[in-house]
Amino acid sequence: GTDLMVYMEARVQPKCDFVNLQGLSELSQGITVNGGATLSALTTYRDVRAHTELCEMYPLLPRASREVSVIAIQSMGTWAGNIVNASPAADGVPALMAYDAEVELTGKSGSRTLQLSDFYSGYKQIDLKKGELITNIKLPTPSEGRVEYYRKVGTRRYQAISKTLLAAQMTFESGSKKVGDLRLVFASVAPHTLRAKKTEDVIRGKDLTPELIDAACEAIQDEINPIDDIRSNETYRRQVTGNLLREFLASNL
Repeated sequence: GTDLMVYMEARVQPKCDFVNLQGLSELSQGITVNGGATLSALTTYRDVRAHTELCEMYPLLPRASREVSVIAIQSMGTWAGNIVNASPAADGVPALMAYDAEVELTGKSGSRTLQLSDFYSGYKQIDLKKGELITNIKLPTPSEGRVEYYRKVGTRRYQAISKTLLAAQMTFESGSKKVGDLRLVFASVAPHTLRAKKTEDVIRGKDLTPELIDAACEAIQDEINPIDDIRSNETYRRQVTGNLLREFLASNL
């Protein structure tokens, strides 16, 4: 809604009618935790912050929720809205993607489920067919022994759009520093929220060493595509994105 008002004022969004979904009970089923977790379509950021069990299982979600503007907007803004708005600077989408979230999409022809990391194909380009809505967001059971990271860099501590952001999780093979499962998800450095699969491949299955961290920080520069805009510039975004990746990996040496 906050973006929509801006688009309308700038005349980017043509005049049309809008449908308020708040009264649909089918989309207001709340949060279900059963091994994994399901967030219904109208689940807000504040709903997540208030759900103790979910916060304990998925700590990146309350971290991301706190980064979204102010309490009033956290109380109205939804995780599904953050997804379909398709902003490259989204705060919530990287946290969901770091947990391998799936979206359930429902239309007249039925429902289908899609990996969130496959939902975006370009700037504001999403795999949502005409007449479809997000009905649920599904999170798998989190990995045991994982380490997690979420850091947003903006002009201010709060109420700022990110210049760059990293949400990540990683596991090690038992009794070693060999990297097992790994998710690296970045915002504001590509046309859409970016899961850096090529950089993950550089790291996964190898012992975490200073040399591997150097290689990963080189690899991420080839995978991101930051731009100059009113909030920052390409040079800054490249430098700080590499710093975030290095901070996450080095903290687990």
